[in-house]
Amino acid sequence: MTFEEIRARANRLRGIPLEAVLHLAGAERDRYDKARWHTARGVISVTGMKFMNWNRGVGGGGAIDLAIHLQSLDFKAAMEWLWQHFESSAHLEGIQPHPRPYLKLPVADAGNLPRVIDYLVQKRGLAHSLIQPLIEAGRLYADKRGNAVFVLLGADDRPVGAELRGTSQISWRGMAPGSRKDLGYFSTLALNATGIVLCESAIDAISCFALHPRRLCISTAGARPYPRWLTPLIREGYEVLCGFDADPTGDHMARAMIAIHPAVKRLRPNLKDWNDVLKAQS
Repeated sequence: MTFEEIRARANRLRGIPLEAVLHLAGAERDRYDKARWHTARGVISVTGMKFMNWNRGVGGGGAIDLAIHLQSLDFKAAMEWLWQHFESSAHLEGIQPHPRPYLKLPVADAGNLPRVIDYLVQKRGLAHSLIQPLIEAGRLYADKRGNAVFVLLGADDRPVGAELRGTSQISWRGMAPGSRKDLGYFSTLALNATGIVLCESAIDAISCFALHPRRLCISTAGARPYPRWLTPLIREGYEVLCGFDADPTGDHMARAMIAIHPAVKRLRPNLKDWNDVLKAQS
């Protein structure tokens, strides 16, 4: 299949109703709240084409994201799984590729910035000296809900998305509407970096940078084996290390990335993730 054919198929698969994917994965709808589903990965709430796993604080949009989450698959395997089960299904009939939504970054709220800083310093163990330069560079700010907003930058340092991290007692994370993770990423500020470490989240990237200050630490905004921007970085001659989480999903995605890009090496945290390692050493 050509790249355009793969993209067209992916756009169709994303439009499969999430309820159909949940049924296929063996989930059970809550008897009292029809928007909640009980799965092997925890309780998931569904609103239209968006879902949120409240047990794990992880959400996403579209059938492919849900298949990845429920089945611990990479992107390609999730597409194959969905196509295998829905190719001849009425669920695919009439599904047309949807135009991508425009990026809508949260509006900054300086009044909530102390709350975000307190969360990152007190709860996440990040040094203020690492956070302040990111704030000054516009890569980190607070929104009106008190969420931490980590900006993804693309070509010419143009914002192409943002990771959102809740700072209340209920831990959650998500993406700004219209974010394009394939066009850019959040990264730490590193001068004369000797290499690159790929992490699963912005907080992990900052944590990893605290432990490896000579590395440029990048967030892939989720364990993804082939972000589009990775090949150009490898071609520029950077040593690239995959620092995904030390769990089955992180290990699986790391193996998939290395299979595609043999130049990438594994750098596995000795605890669940880099933030756990940082907090254990503090």
